[in-house]
Amino acid sequence: MAEQKYLTREGLKKLEEEVEFLRTTRRAEVADRLHQAQEDGELIENAEFEAAKNEQAFVEGRILTIELILSESIIIEDAAHSSGVVNVGSKVKVQEDGSKPESYTIVGAAEANPAKGLISNESPLGRALLGRKAGDEVKVNAPAGMLSFRVIATD
Repeated sequence: MAEQKYLTREGLKKLEEEVEFLRTTRRAEVADRLHQAQEDGELIENAEFEAAKNEQAFVEGRILTIELILSESIIIEDAAHSSGVVNVGSKVKVQEDGSKPESYTIVGAAEANPAKGLISNESPLGRALLGRKAGDEVKVNAPAGMLSFRVIATD
């Protein structure tokens, strides 16, 4: 059985907007670029044509990836994480030993962005926090070694 993929409503909207942009605007831009490169002559040694074909492959691959994510994802409902227990969609405040508290939202891997406080439920910290509540201690085996966190609050 495949692992479940999660998206917030905001993440769903962003992916739907991205795939729509790729299907309409980017496809048209790449098609124009391919057409222009074909008109520029010899295709065998035309670097612009090759670059445009590569870009087309990238755009089509990204469209397929997003479509797959959208078709397999479970939308995180706000009510699903109101119990005080960390779940996908929960906002959680943690404090590492000797550091200031940090706040994160647990999201699916497709919209994880640690710099913006969005951590994947599949990441070492995200996985360790699932099922925990305020006051719990969690140990995380991270690339930097074993880290210890205290859950300060969940939302």
